[in-house]
Amino acid sequence: MTFISRTPVGIDLGTTFSAIARLDENGRPTTLVNAEGDLITPSVVLFEGANVVVGKEALKAIATEADDVADCAKRELGNATFHKALGGRDYPPEVIQAFILHKLRRDAHALVGEVRQAVVTVPAYFDEVRRKATQDAGYMAGIEVLDIINEPTAAAIAYGAAHGFLTPEGVAQRPQTILVYDLGGGTFDVTIMRIEGAEFMTLATDGDVQLGGRDWDARLMDFAAAEFIGAHGVDPREEANSLGRLWRECEDCKRTLSARLKTTIGCDYKGHALRVEITREQFEAMTRDLLDRTRFTTQQTLQAAGLEWSSIDQLLMVGGSTRMPMVAEMLGELCGRAPDASVSADEVVAHGAALRAGLILTQRSGQRGAFQIKNVNSHSLGVVAIDPLTKRKLNATLIPRNTPLPVAAKRIFKTQKEGQKSVLVQIVEGESSAPEHCVQLGRCVIRDLPVKLPANTPIDVRFRYEENGRLGIQVSVGNTGKFVEASLVRENSLSQEQLDVWRRYITGGETAREEDSASGRWK
Repeated sequence: MTFISRTPVGIDLGTTFSAIARLDENGRPTTLVNAEGDLITPSVVLFEGANVVVGKEALKAIATEADDVADCAKRELGNATFHKALGGRDYPPEVIQAFILHKLRRDAHALVGEVRQAVVTVPAYFDEVRRKATQDAGYMAGIEVLDIINEPTAAAIAYGAAHGFLTPEGVAQRPQTILVYDLGGGTFDVTIMRIEGAEFMTLATDGDVQLGGRDWDARLMDFAAAEFIGAHGVDPREEANSLGRLWRECEDCKRTLSARLKTTIGCDYKGHALRVEITREQFEAMTRDLLDRTRFTTQQTLQAAGLEWSSIDQLLMVGGSTRMPMVAEMLGELCGRAPDASVSADEVVAHGAALRAGLILTQRSGQRGAFQIKNVNSHSLGVVAIDPLTKRKLNATLIPRNTPLPVAAKRIFKTQKEGQKSVLVQIVEGESSAPEHCVQLGRCVIRDLPVKLPANTPIDVRFRYEENGRLGIQVSVGNTGKFVEASLVRENSLSQEQLDVWRRYITGGETAREEDSASGRWK
């Protein structure tokens, strides 16, 4: 019997740290240690020629080989390439993510056998492009991605299982409404879930994919750099390795200030050195606006769900950055009671993903799954249309945000002029009525329409949005018989041929990378 039929795997692919978990023989999730013996792996990649290093050693190299180190690539998913060349080459962010997934898979294989299938988590506020990029990263790492699940949803599942208000069959013994506040290293999410019977229903979600612990680090870096400039007249942030050393110091300082009231930040550059003292009070003051952003989003999500704080049974803190005392204090002020920090902030998401993987494999075997997950879409989905009065482009929404999934929706539009030869449907994601302020997901084109097609011929646009956040599209033009289905062309998305080349490059080891680099196939 193969490993994949017995051992479900869940992966928390984090911005700063990642983890992998499986279900033990009793169906309980357990985190798998990596090759270094740690439960979590830094989401950092070092490129040194054909050799690619992921994890702790790559993180250490930020201080000495910063130009060849990629970190926080998760924040750049959806872009064509990572913001800097690595080893003289440009890499798509999902390729960097694939190297991280490949290490997790390889390390797990050494413990439990072959790993080919996994559920991978993403922030609830990730859009469709980023979800597709995450799925592509799994493919390039040699993994069949069973599902893409939201991180707060995974946390709620694991929390319910760990705290016993779910029966062994995964059924809630009493209804629970849980608010999950997830502040990680690079992203922030708030999700409100209702657990009733065997259903996990997302009521509302919101977040910020550009807000996380790294932004708190950046404030400390600015503070220390300003002190250094005042003392020595030079900026330690202007050189990559010096910047890397300063960031490591500031990250350590942030963790220390969670336990102590004051500490120092060490900084060296161009033969100068300085230790900068900072107190917890100063740190909290200089980052208060960041915390307030999470406070506002939390309140907005509660309103979107139509709830009061008295309706929330549990307020669950997830993500390593929630260890900062200021977070629990702020949440306590908001809800009137102490938030729950009883689950491991680093492991709970991977545990929930493993439980989800177990459910999927159970269902595939023809058995009834223990619980069901019902999500909502985190962003409104629409198409670019022309306002008949102003003739200006606008975002015509088909699926509003926080709509329960899966969902099907349609709208009827019309051709603009007689004899129109083609129809372009541009798909956008966002809340603004102006398309230029939304995310451009892609487009569908119907060509070779009949000659002398009348103006105002109906254009039927249908969306099918799945539970995992993936979007299917169907467009048809009147009675012409012309239609296109599931042909979303995504900007900055890798082709299947490119995915296959990168898959060989990542999973084939140094020899394959040397061969592909020499031939140019990796490009």
